[in-house]
Amino acid sequence: MNIALIGYGKMGKMIESVALSRGHQIVCVIDPLTSTQTFDSPAFRSADVAIEFSRPDAAESNIRQAIAQNVPVVSGTTGWNAAALRDELSQTSHPGIIWSSNYSVGVNILFAVNRYLAQLLHHSGGYTPSITEVHHIHKLDAPSGTAVTLREAISQELRATSQDSMPNKPIDCPIESIRSSLSVTKPNPVRALLSVQSSPPNTSPANAAGTQ
Repeated sequence: MNIALIGYGKMGKMIESVALSRGHQIVCVIDPLTSTQTFDSPAFRSADVAIEFSRPDAAESNIRQAIAQNVPVVSGTTGWNAAALRDELSQTSHPGIIWSSNYSVGVNILFAVNRYLAQLLHHSGGYTPSITEVHHIHKLDAPSGTAVTLREAISQELRATSQDSMPNKPIDCPIESIRSSLSVTKPNPVRALLSVQSSPPNTSPANAAGTQ
């Protein structure tokens, strides 16, 4: 497979290493700091897919430029309004876009557990959900896309089962974001710890936690 990389930071370099080890080709690298290659080029258009891990303020423009060259995109950049672009492009013809706040299998298992937990919280009553997430100090967005996805799922589940007269009313689920040097000082760091806490009256907190 011919792959174009959009963003050549830590994730871009890791993707390059894994892709090459599995026999794929990196045909183009788009990065304003490390490359002079452009979207409007034969090299970029030769890609079967573009993998985009850049910055929140650049992601939308990157994706638009990639699909303008008829190259499908897989994006993992968080901290921007991916849903709005998804809704807009769903009304048009384009080569294809996949976006996720987290591609880790373990975290996606946590997403499923989180939805089930939200259902239990609602049926049990008296619980107030909250999220605490810890990331390395180089994490650009706070809260992280993973934490926002967890909160959105909790809100959706609680609204779907709500008997409130205002079913679209936002669910209060605060996120505490902690940026730590943990991933710099530990040789095998836990990159993120996410917990969903609920505190009913007169009982100790109940926790569900997962790692990325």
